[in-house]
Amino acid sequence: MTTYKPNHLKFLVVTVLILGIFFRFVNLDKKVYWIDEVHTSVRVVGYKKTEFIEEVPSDRIINIKDLLVFQRLSPEKNWLDTINALAGNAEHPPAYYAIARVAMQIFGSSVSVTRGVAAVISLFVFPCIYWLCLELFASPLMGAIAIALVAVSPLHVLYAQEAREYSLLTVTTLLASIALLRANRQKTKSSWGIYALTVALGLYSHLIFILVCVAHGTYLLILEQFQITKKFIAYLIASVTGLITLIPWIILYFINASSIGEWTARAINFDTLIKRWLLNLNALFFDVQVSYNNVHFVDVENGNDIFQFGFNEPFLYLIPLVIILILYSFYILCSNTLLSCWLFICTLVIIPASSLVIPDLVSGGQRSSIARYLFPSYLGIQLAVAYLFANRFTASLQHWQKRAWHIILVVILSGGIVSCIISSQAETWWNKYSSYYNPEIANIINQTNRPLVISSQKRVSRIASLSYELDLKVSVLLVSETELSSVINQFNEIFLFRPEVELQARLENDPNYKLEVIHAPGQLWKVHSISN
Repeated sequence: MTTYKPNHLKFLVVTVLILGIFFRFVNLDKKVYWIDEVHTSVRVVGYKKTEFIEEVPSDRIINIKDLLVFQRLSPEKNWLDTINALAGNAEHPPAYYAIARVAMQIFGSSVSVTRGVAAVISLFVFPCIYWLCLELFASPLMGAIAIALVAVSPLHVLYAQEAREYSLLTVTTLLASIALLRANRQKTKSSWGIYALTVALGLYSHLIFILVCVAHGTYLLILEQFQITKKFIAYLIASVTGLITLIPWIILYFINASSIGEWTARAINFDTLIKRWLLNLNALFFDVQVSYNNVHFVDVENGNDIFQFGFNEPFLYLIPLVIILILYSFYILCSNTLLSCWLFICTLVIIPASSLVIPDLVSGGQRSSIARYLFPSYLGIQLAVAYLFANRFTASLQHWQKRAWHIILVVILSGGIVSCIISSQAETWWNKYSSYYNPEIANIINQTNRPLVISSQKRVSRIASLSYELDLKVSVLLVSETELSSVINQFNEIFLFRPEVELQARLENDPNYKLEVIHAPGQLWKVHSISN
């Protein structure tokens, strides 16, 4: 008697898939609309980041609605303005933003709409990963398991609910991989043409897709025994064709390169880098920590450490088990499949990951610790794990061994489901990074009578992110330099939120004011007027 029962597995996969879809849309607008999502809305509406800073009223009292105006579609800003805004931030190709603009024109500019675009796009991951499993192994069983793993993967769900382009990057990575394998098998001009099209789509989704193309090229080059064959030339032609379509964006990227990605190159401690790798890897399957208060993070604006890492959550001790599962998955994969199969998954994991890890180790930085940059590698890991279970379910194993593997799969999927349940009820999560504390800060401010929040004009994006949590009674003052108007004394409670160093020093040295730290991690002070 075998423990592999297809009907039972189908029921499990369908149930998990339904839950995965539910988790992608439940409480879509509940979590913090963090600073990068604010930038998404600003660019889609038609403002460059610099324009946003300059055009928001400064040195006078404004309200929350004045900030939200710059994140809502208006007749004054058309498609040309959106294109110009994206050109000013060319590190973010336009595909996702164009789709978001269409959605906002149809359904409005709410958080549910901008995030809903990413959530809807993420649904295409399910058929794509199933198709990729068929191309690689002709295994519907592996495809079904892969769908289940991705459906309730906490990491996939988190970024499916974020108004950014990473769910689109995931889909295009899968599509291009399918197209490459089909072109490699069919050897026709039309199949390579389809691959070129998927390359163009991937590059217009996110520039990190270039690493996926390199992984594909490495895979073919090794298969062809490092010889420049017709097949490899066809790949080069298709890749270059796709790349040519991106030339306008590449030019814009290098024009703006001086201000792009500087924060990712800031060094963090080596042990912190390792721990963040482990946290991200763990989040592929389990992510149920109830706080992120003790995780080291480098502030984008000034490089200050505002988190310190510590393994204070007991669920994080599942990480060694996750590592063992992954390593064993690759052992089974490489031991039981053809070179053309396991090599594809290994290059998809190794090339993107090493391209980020090596610069961090050699010159310092935190590129490889940013989970969203490693989605191509994470897909490869999940494919390997899916193969492991498919292999164990169909291998000639004893009854108790197969039952044990069924239980392990159920435990992993259950861990993902529990993680998603906890995350879906939370107001904030670790992927909100430096905006993590916004709900706590907003709660402090909202409880006061006639509050005023002061910050630097250049921190307007921070204030805009916080504004989604603030009551309409809250007033805001953005200071362009360091001078403060006496009008602030009209307010009962005055707060200073994430100021630039100069503004903070100005208040600390002014005998008329006294600063009291209210929330140190979130950089919130209470301003006491001595004159009053």
